[in-house]
Amino acid sequence: MDVAEHATEQDDDESAARMYSHGLQRRSGPSAYRCEACGDAIPEDRRQNEPGTEHCFDCTDALKHMNRRGFR
Repeated sequence: MDVAEHATEQDDDESAARMYSHGLQRRSGPSAYRCEACGDAIPEDRRQNEPGTEHCFDCTDALKHMNRRGFR
């Protein structure tokens, strides 16, 4: 393993840690009543079970899929 590969892996680890902590911070407040992406109502049980949620289940699923594909 050369220095460039090691630096890239370390940067990836730090980036993943920042993304995880940002997700924890974002998901700690009151949940939204309407999805930020599509405007549909977020069901009460989802808002209670996932504090700080901003998206309905369909939009959350679509956003996760896009992130896995490399889109933001």
